[in-house]
Amino acid sequence: MTAHRLSPEHDPTERIDAEHVSIIVDGEQLTGSSGSTIAGVLLENGRDSWRTTSRDRRPRGIFCGIGVCYDCILTVGDERDVRACQRRACDGDVVALQNEARPSEEGEAS
Repeated sequence: MTAHRLSPEHDPTERIDAEHVSIIVDGEQLTGSSGSTIAGVLLENGRDSWRTTSRDRRPRGIFCGIGVCYDCILTVGDERDVRACQRRACDGDVVALQNEARPSEEGEAS
């Protein structure tokens, strides 16, 4: 399923986006609706994946959306392993994506 956002005039909940939040993700400034999670801001900006699996390098983004699966982890400021689906985006957040090798691969020679 592809995530998409309805325009305000077609939104059945009649949401009005009067305020916005701005975050920086790997050096790129993204804007989203105030009150959105970081995952919400990423999805609003057309990003459906922001991490890769350590074993097969497969793309991951939001999966469960309730903080159970940890597929959406990223770094916010100095805090690692933040679940993007649970963390509300705050104006000025600096976000870094997490794409690391498996621990058993870190010490191996290339």
